Amino acid sequence: MTMTSYEVVRRAIHFEGPERLPLIFDALGISDTHRVGTNAVGTGDHTLRETYDEWGCLWARSEMANMGQVKGHPLADWSWDQDPTMARYPWPDPDDPAYYAGMEERFIGSEGKYVTTGIFMLLFERMHALRGMTNVLAELHTEPERMALLADRIVEFDLAVIRNIGRRFPGRIHGFTFTDDWGTELATFISPKMWRAFFQSRYARIFEAAHDQGWDVWMHTCGKVNEIIEPLIEIGLDVINLQQPRALGIQEIGRRFRGRICFQSLCDIQATLPFADAEAIRAEAQLLLEHWATSEGGFILADYGDGEAIGVPLWKKEVMLEAFREHDPYRRAAS
Repeated sequence: MTMTSYEVVRRAIHFEGPERLPLIFDALGISDTHRVGTNAVGTGDHTLRETYDEWGCLWARSEMANMGQVKGHPLADWSWDQDPTMARYPWPDPDDPAYYAGMEERFIGSEGKYVTTGIFMLLFERMHALRGMTNVLAELHTEPERMALLADRIVEFDLAVIRNIGRRFPGRIHGFTFTDDWGTELATFISPKMWRAFFQSRYARIFEAAHDQGWDVWMHTCGKVNEIIEPLIEIGLDVINLQQPRALGIQEIGRRFRGRICFQSLCDIQATLPFADAEAIRAEAQLLLEHWATSEGGFILADYGDGEAIGVPLWKKEVMLEAFREHDPYRRAAS
């Protein structure tokens, strides 16, 4: 009997032998997952030059419609001496029913699929969106108690959102997704030692809360994050979305982590898809499956949604999809 989309994704994550490669390819109308999100504003309307999210962060963008960047940080002028509890800042309320209104209708079309929910900018990204990247990186060293206060307040928000969604929709959601970009193309923004000391336990609390709901945990992170993958595995990360496999080192990542975590990935969105020809795209697809997937699971093909923003025409996505399907290790194992 043919597996449902849910079963294909679940088995790939847990190395239980899916019958084919799971796909998240919205540009071509193909997806084994279905997202049920909250009413978080996120980056707002991408056609506008400036928008604010629910945290009061100002997003600015160019003439091209895209997610933009945070240019206004509501805690940039936060005075530690005058306001140590940040009492004057209007924190978003995770218990506000309006935050979850309409989610029930968003389950329409999810039958047979792997259903996800999630939080955009879970912890580190939210910290520097609120305070500013320079301030956060400096104060992790000079004012760790200030950063701990900020981080813990954000973690409490995240935990409340997870509990509220789980309470409203018990047993109907399968995965919790989040974003936290952690690296440049050379290394993580902070040392792996500091990451373990400051962030690992905080992520562990969030992962445990999601697992308590019966959800897998999916993390998107950009940059050369090789040295924090191990501690993420230690605290139970199930799926890691890496969109720059060339920057990470395809063979290195495979050698260290293949079979230990499920990769959600695609051909490199900076080094390959925008510039390479069809032959190179096909070769990289084969290389990724060879080094990152196992015959029992461990790889999900997920397209980068905004092809225009990174200069990738639709035909290249079609070539990539065809190549991954051709070299699908699960289909070969099942035949």
